[in-house]
Amino acid sequence: MINVIFLGLVSFFADLSSEMVYPLIPIYLTSVLGATPTLVGVIEGIAESLASLLRVFSGYISDKYNKKKPIAFLGYATGLVYKIALIFAGSWYGILFARIIDRLGKGIRTAPRDVMVSESADENATGKTFGIHKALDMAGSAIGILLAFVLFKSIGSDSYKTIFIVSIIPMVLALSMFGFIKENKEYKAVAKREPFWKNVRKLDGRLKLYLLVAFVFTLGNSSNTFLLLKASNVGFSNTDIILLYFIYNLVASVFAIPFGKKSDSIGRKKILVLGYIVFAFVYFNFAFATNKVMIVLAFIIYGLYTAMVVGVEKAFISEIAPKDLKGTMLGLHSTLVGIALFPASVIAGLLWDYVGGFAPFVFGATLSLISALILQIRLKNSNALPENNK
Repeated sequence: MINVIFLGLVSFFADLSSEMVYPLIPIYLTSVLGATPTLVGVIEGIAESLASLLRVFSGYISDKYNKKKPIAFLGYATGLVYKIALIFAGSWYGILFARIIDRLGKGIRTAPRDVMVSESADENATGKTFGIHKALDMAGSAIGILLAFVLFKSIGSDSYKTIFIVSIIPMVLALSMFGFIKENKEYKAVAKREPFWKNVRKLDGRLKLYLLVAFVFTLGNSSNTFLLLKASNVGFSNTDIILLYFIYNLVASVFAIPFGKKSDSIGRKKILVLGYIVFAFVYFNFAFATNKVMIVLAFIIYGLYTAMVVGVEKAFISEIAPKDLKGTMLGLHSTLVGIALFPASVIAGLLWDYVGGFAPFVFGATLSLISALILQIRLKNSNALPENNK
């Protein structure tokens, strides 16, 4: 469990650093650099999708050579390069370059880190373990956003680059935590074996079903920048928008462990299906929100959705993946999600510009309900997911 804490602290400081700047990006792009919502969607879509192509390969390499820790470290180290690139970015091209660097790092580190979390879990407590990691992760995000809010409020609209510079400090602290992490060497590296895609038919049907559902769901789950833009349209100031994102991360941090533990006892299925339904409610709220109260409520419930789904789905995938392909399967999930994010963000931007600000949220809510329905029906009829953690 100590290993999980230090892995969580890596994510805590890394997300503290990243979230100091992330909620400022759409504001910086639109208010300073003059970007349109469609361009914001294209930038986020390109960055996420290119990065996601790496996730399955980093997972495969970490499985094959059993080098999870150094690969994860490399992925986190790109966070330093990202912040430096933001400091010198003077156009949307520069922001795009910086975002690609950041997402490439996430693509490299996510799968091997999640395998280390899984291997550090106590028996029958995988959901709780991922919940602990996610709680620390989201706590760092919340504090980073709060720091950005304080700096933005005190310095003003000229504080963007100051915040970019300050965000380097927690990133260095995140990298220093790797000195305390121990990598599980129980499984020997496999020098020669068939690529996993040659054995797709042999994969657990539950896993294939969830990968399909996750892809469909993500087509409607565009970048969070659109949530921030919606808040701006309703009347929130730039500093208040940062505070909204803090509320979302705080809620997700507080409830990640309880939902993880609950999934250990009642099963992943119930939590995941409920999470998709909650997401649909949130997006319908964003679609038709006409006042600040509705927006605040949406961000709070959005935090509940994140606490319900993100850690639980990783616990589920790590449990049913072949033991020597955990990293590969976690990476494949992230890759499929990332591939879907590009059209998702572009579609959201186009719907926003040509139909209206409500349209991308109605689209996302509809796909979320379809995803929940697919899971519910398939799980009932084909036992595609366990009702409990067996």
